[in-house]
Amino acid sequence: METERVTEHKEPATGTAVPPLPPVGTPAAGGAPADSPGLPRSGAPRFGVRSAISAAEASRTPHSSELPGSCAGGDEAEQLRSASRPRSGAGRTSSQHETAEGPRGSGTRGGTGRAVPEPSHGGPGSASKRPSRAPSPPPTAESGAVSHPTTGDMTAADVPPAAPSGTSPDPAASDAATGNGDAAERERRGGDRLRFVGAATRRIARGMDLDETVLGLCRASVPAYSDAILVYLRDPLPVGDERPTGPVVLRLRRSDRIPDDPHAMVAAVSTAERGQDGDAAGNPGTPASGPSLSAVSDGTAGAAEYVEVLSGGPLAEVLRGVRPVFADAPAARDALPELLGSAPEVPSGQRAILAPLRGRRRVIGAAVFLRGPERAPFEPDDLLIAAQLATHTALGVDKAVLYGREAYIADELQRTMLPDELPQPTGCHLASRYLPAAETARVGGDWYDAIPLPGSRVALVVGDVMGHSMTSAAIMGQLRTTAQTLAGLDLPPQEVLHHLDEQAQRLGSDRMATCLYAVYDPVAHRIIIANAGHPPPVLLHRDGRAEVLRIPAGAPIGVGGVDFEAVELDAPAGATLLLYTDGLVESRQRDVWTGIEHLREKLTATARLTRPDASAPLEPLCDEVLDILGPGDRDDDIALLAARFDGIAPSDVAYWFLDPRAQTAGQARRLARRALARWDLEELSDAVELLVSEVVTNAVRYAERPITLRLLRTDTLRCEVGDDVPQLPRLRQARATDEGGRGLYLVNRLARRWGATRLSTGKVVWFELPVN
Repeated sequence: METERVTEHKEPATGTAVPPLPPVGTPAAGGAPADSPGLPRSGAPRFGVRSAISAAEASRTPHSSELPGSCAGGDEAEQLRSASRPRSGAGRTSSQHETAEGPRGSGTRGGTGRAVPEPSHGGPGSASKRPSRAPSPPPTAESGAVSHPTTGDMTAADVPPAAPSGTSPDPAASDAATGNGDAAERERRGGDRLRFVGAATRRIARGMDLDETVLGLCRASVPAYSDAILVYLRDPLPVGDERPTGPVVLRLRRSDRIPDDPHAMVAAVSTAERGQDGDAAGNPGTPASGPSLSAVSDGTAGAAEYVEVLSGGPLAEVLRGVRPVFADAPAARDALPELLGSAPEVPSGQRAILAPLRGRRRVIGAAVFLRGPERAPFEPDDLLIAAQLATHTALGVDKAVLYGREAYIADELQRTMLPDELPQPTGCHLASRYLPAAETARVGGDWYDAIPLPGSRVALVVGDVMGHSMTSAAIMGQLRTTAQTLAGLDLPPQEVLHHLDEQAQRLGSDRMATCLYAVYDPVAHRIIIANAGHPPPVLLHRDGRAEVLRIPAGAPIGVGGVDFEAVELDAPAGATLLLYTDGLVESRQRDVWTGIEHLREKLTATARLTRPDASAPLEPLCDEVLDILGPGDRDDDIALLAARFDGIAPSDVAYWFLDPRAQTAGQARRLARRALARWDLEELSDAVELLVSEVVTNAVRYAERPITLRLLRTDTLRCEVGDDVPQLPRLRQARATDEGGRGLYLVNRLARRWGATRLSTGKVVWFELPVN
């Protein structure tokens, strides 16, 4: 039984030369160089047994390393200690290999039997501060020495050989490492795909109209996902539950990064595919040659703009299948030529993806993704990306089509509720503006109107129904129609508001509106205004002074049981009257009266920019008025109506009262001839005398009270004949045997315009002739 021998630490004798360790890379005794392919590199641990003992001792936890005989790692440490003990026949003790600092490996100290780890010597020159030990001679076959060196006696030849550099020492370990790397790479690429799909779908969903949605798909796909894209949509696009009839026609809506000759792009893709996979004869592939993707642009010259999808054809089958397919799929081989047209070659392999665009109820188009020869082809996972892009694009197109239809309905409703163009009555110039509350609320209850009245007068109306919705617009339309009908009856302004109030109550108990109704007479230079809870108008004089007209506010329309009061004011020539709704002067930042004062100051400042003897132009004035709105002031829709009062001078007016007698027609011809001579319009005498005679004759036949004859000279010559008979004349075709019925026919043929208007006391028939 072998007894363990504990040796004491002895310092080397003074003057004894301790041979240094051989440097790394020099041949050891009987061994190969340390950095030879068969040995570990300099970064690997030297002398495996000692290093293993030190590592085992150092790996113990602080608690277990302080307890002798601890079982933590005890079996492995014990085996390593046994391997480091001196054996019989070794011919040496461990004391011969101890350094001045103690054993390098797992020697003992003080007989405790506890292994002491080798201290670390780092930093430059640390090797020169410790004594080196002499190399141990290698064992030979003749000596009969046992090939178990003691601790510190292992040489480079005793180290197990390592695998050569660049080779895998263990195939199983190498396969596991490769599998882990592939899994990490797949996980990284999967994360990249998810991030790309998220960013692309957000960009696609950002669009509100059709062009923005298609543009979002193109910008998100090129060049991050593909080198080129073509987007085809049905023409026309079905809306909602519409069932389109007739053949399915696809229209090329947009293409990005397509060369001027799209067939060259297709040929380049096909050439690249053959260059990778080889030709049909099995020859190896060659580098692709052809158009470079650097030449790709936004041009679409040569591409078929319209493609008719044949029923039961290959393209119809792919579109019906919904799922994206590669160009080499059996279903896509014939579908791509049908879609791309007369291309000499179509993309093959996995460099092209055909993705149908399916909306909520039907397929609405297709998208083609292409990759050129300078880029790797698509992978199977890219079909999932194409499916996501196609799905979100189709849903976005559906949303854009529905939104476009709703916007079109709103715009048409609002447009029909407001006048297409304002009339230009005699002695008055008009301009208007309308702004919706927001882009998403395109309809509202604000309206304006200008209604010509008999006697060259004009009615100016501005109203505001509560809210800005479809319901408000519908109520506004009914009230505007009612106001036009009441104005045609030539009722006073306060009576018009009274009837509007009754109409609002018939529409519903909560139908509230404000309205301002004014009648301007250019001959008398007077204006009559009645108000129903509306903001007061502002009158801008020719001298630049802006005045807020003080008129009774009255109650809003729809309250019921209230009276409205009318006020008659002067309307001097050159003055401008502004009628507006509360959206112009009221917002969250200011109250109504503050806004009205701001409007008055703005009008005064604008008037100073013009000459003192001239009025500000109407159209620029309306634009300047709207500039008072700040960025956050658009809380309501705005209606603005501006009227410039030019008036008619008394020298341009001729007015007579005529008794209804048989001789009245001749008297009217003589009076008209004298007035035309005074105005130097003798060239119109024949036509005017003939038409005045016909109209006065009809009035004399049925009138019981004196009739009126008035001539007005402006840019036209206007003649008005009034009587007390409310029935309006009608134009009819006289028969050959009729003695009468041709008077209005002559008026209709000779006059530029003519008409008849009912008054509260009768009617007025008028006609106009151009003045050269």
